[in-house]
Amino acid sequence: MSLSIRNQLPGTVASVTPGEVMATVKVRLDGGQDITAAITLEAAGELGLAEGTAVRALVKSTEVSLATGPVSGLSIRNQLPGTVTEIATGGAMAAVKISVEGGELTSAITKDAAVDLRLARGTAVIALIKSTEISLATV
Repeated sequence: MSLSIRNQLPGTVASVTPGEVMATVKVRLDGGQDITAAITLEAAGELGLAEGTAVRALVKSTEVSLATGPVSGLSIRNQLPGTVTEIATGGAMAAVKISVEGGELTSAITKDAAVDLRLARGTAVIALIKSTEISLATV
């Protein structure tokens, strides 16, 4: 199967915490960072997710926000530090490629945001991803 989702980070399930309808799945990425995905309990069961399961964390580029420094006082727990490796801007939007430990992410943000943040190759950034915006695929 081919996907349009370019952000695919490999990792291993560290824990699964089931709830009534949803489950939170902590994933240790191959780069050493921990992220959390909130998926349906049904999906977690169908995928057979358990500690040690190899997965890929999938995130649409439109769901990756950027900050130029550490962020606190925010409900977004998935905060991956990285460095801008490439930026392409159009009339309204910008595609920003970020090198993170163990992989690469692309963030689609407005051109105005990229200008306001003064993003350029080599800029240190924090990629912010809500747990509800991370999908998991078994490998």
